[in-house]
Amino acid sequence: MTGGGRTADGGRPPELPAGNHRMDDLRSLEQLVERDRDTEFPPDDDRLHVRVVAVADLPTRYGRFRVVGFCNSRDDKEHLAIVHGPIVGAADVLTRIHSECLTGDALGSLRCDCRDQLEAALRRLASAPRGLLLYLRQEGRGIGLANKIRAYSLQDRGLDTVEANLALGFHDDERDYGIAAAMLRSLGVRSIRLMTNNPRKIDQLRALGVEVTGREPHVIPPNEHNRFYLETKARRSGHFIELEAAADAS
Repeated sequence: MTGGGRTADGGRPPELPAGNHRMDDLRSLEQLVERDRDTEFPPDDDRLHVRVVAVADLPTRYGRFRVVGFCNSRDDKEHLAIVHGPIVGAADVLTRIHSECLTGDALGSLRCDCRDQLEAALRRLASAPRGLLLYLRQEGRGIGLANKIRAYSLQDRGLDTVEANLALGFHDDERDYGIAAAMLRSLGVRSIRLMTNNPRKIDQLRALGVEVTGREPHVIPPNEHNRFYLETKARRSGHFIELEAAADAS
């Protein structure tokens, strides 16, 4: 509990001061750090709690953002919110939820579309009046980096991404969006407009109490290495991807 009787992901966001929007945004985000500074996660509580631990400027090649660091009560992973404009207490915030992909995001792997999705999302958010990207540490659809490489090896032998995960003893998608819902509550975001092609993501967030006001497609044109991966997303996982339309957009 906090000193004011709030849990780490509870309580009302701070009142926003009047005046310049950029300064309002800066002060409101840093007020979240102050709000959570003395927060302790309740012992013997299986519920997920999050805490804002730091806020800083993040100028990028895609635009200027603020980055918010979170810790949580469930595991030792640290997740990020990348913020453009005033989002604390806001509704209908354009939002992308991106799961970590070291091979794509950092190494530029062409086996997936993760880096392209991340870059396109940041450019889109930077052009909007306000926007938010939650960067979740859920490597390999939640199975971890080493297991993702094992899945790659199975895919090299002909399995698709779903078959490879199942062969390793996992569900086709192990990601949990509870952490995203808790982060949105902690930021005081009242509702989101989600950039996604994944209907399961919308269903999970709504089941967790997040108000999703709409969906913005986020389709990336395929390359020769990830076309089968994207086809599998559409055919096996129900993603809203039309590859011919995506190719025409390239």
